[in-house]
Amino acid sequence: MADENNQQPQAVENEAAAAPQDGNAGGHQGGERGARGGRGRGGPGGGRGGPGGNRGGGRDGRGGRRDDRRGGQDDGGEELIEKLVHINRVSKTVKGGKRFGFAALVVVGDGKGRVGFGHGKAREVPEAISKATAAAKKKMMRVPLKEGRTLHHDGNGHFGAGRVTVRSAPQGTGIIAGGPMRAVFESLGVHDVVTKSVGTSNPYNMIRATFEALGNQTSPKAVAQRRGKKIADLLGRAHGADAQTAEAEAAAVVE
Repeated sequence: MADENNQQPQAVENEAAAAPQDGNAGGHQGGERGARGGRGRGGPGGGRGGPGGNRGGGRDGRGGRRDDRRGGQDDGGEELIEKLVHINRVSKTVKGGKRFGFAALVVVGDGKGRVGFGHGKAREVPEAISKATAAAKKKMMRVPLKEGRTLHHDGNGHFGAGRVTVRSAPQGTGIIAGGPMRAVFESLGVHDVVTKSVGTSNPYNMIRATFEALGNQTSPKAVAQRRGKKIADLLGRAHGADAQTAEAEAAAVVE
């Protein structure tokens, strides 16, 4: 009995000594949690979402640029095809070194008969491309296409020392063109065409000569309206076909 009485006070003393320690530990844990809560994601002093945090001043905070060269939309919401044709770098020698500038030539089209080109100059390449793309979108022109895949007739274009020839082609021919001219027809939506360029390899002159040739393209519908006739009359006289065949071909003409 004496041993049991001695053990009970010792157990009580041990529990009393352990209680303050557990209280201190709980206080420390509560303080740490409170500190973590003060600098959380939305806290003013810095987590991931705070104005002074590590990621709060990221690309959006600095007003970083976006690169939309791979595709954009015009005002009508259509997807546009953007082709970078040429980049030219120029340098100007000034006191203390050289100052570089860039000029970009871009072709933009919707792949459905509309195409345009533009050029822009800036100190940085992305800015020059953005200026050229904006200029190309403002100067887009519509070209009539036969069956939505090729040109209605042959044409010639001339600008400076550049001379180009464009010819319609049967289905399956593909785009027989090189350099800047290929970018124009890919953006325009032409699938079958044969071209030839002579005189110069300057991309600016080649592009302008190509657009002159495309600007001279006319469709049977436009010719019939201008002359006050029916499309079937024009097609029947041109191909020597009978009335039924001419009517069928006229019905197939979309533009």
